[in-house]
Amino acid sequence: MGKGTKLALVVTALAVAAATIAGVTIIRHGFSARDEPTAIEAFVARRVRLLAIPREAREKRNPIVSLSAELLADARAHFADHCAMCHANDGSGNTPIGRNLYPKAPDMRKAATQSLSDGEIFYIIHNGIRLTGMPAWGEADPDADEDSWKLVHFIRHLPQLTSEELAEMKKLNPKGPHELEEEKEVDEFLRGEGAQVPAPHQH
Repeated sequence: MGKGTKLALVVTALAVAAATIAGVTIIRHGFSARDEPTAIEAFVARRVRLLAIPREAREKRNPIVSLSAELLADARAHFADHCAMCHANDGSGNTPIGRNLYPKAPDMRKAATQSLSDGEIFYIIHNGIRLTGMPAWGEADPDADEDSWKLVHFIRHLPQLTSEELAEMKKLNPKGPHELEEEKEVDEFLRGEGAQVPAPHQH
């Protein structure tokens, strides 16, 4: 039996186990995304994810070897604009979307993410993860996907993120309709078009 065949059998067995566990969970608890994945389900999902990432991709090194303040600032801005809606500026996953996904967005400051190789983190950003809320990002050609490699550096930096960096990122987060309306009202008031100082909207 070839190595590829053995790997395929292992992946299939783990997928069947995950499907069985998911089926039992659904029968007992329904389809609610509010539940926490069981320990067995989380273990099987991580093993399947690991096996689904080709060895060549896992061992790939970050081509951006020189981490400058400018590069980190660029990655920080990219994360704030594209990733923070689910993962939060600090990588905790503590956002309305992140908390209500199934499985929930991970706390990327912890070992489960930080222990991954640069190649694994890049592969996940670039290709996404099926059956989760993690989409595929980046350029179609992995060799041209510099932004995702920059994000790998930023994810490594998350445990050391400063309050100043968080404050800067907050300004770069996409704004919702209520925030845009508040800014419009304040702008109109400052230009003398409003009769009184607008009261903040209640969220």
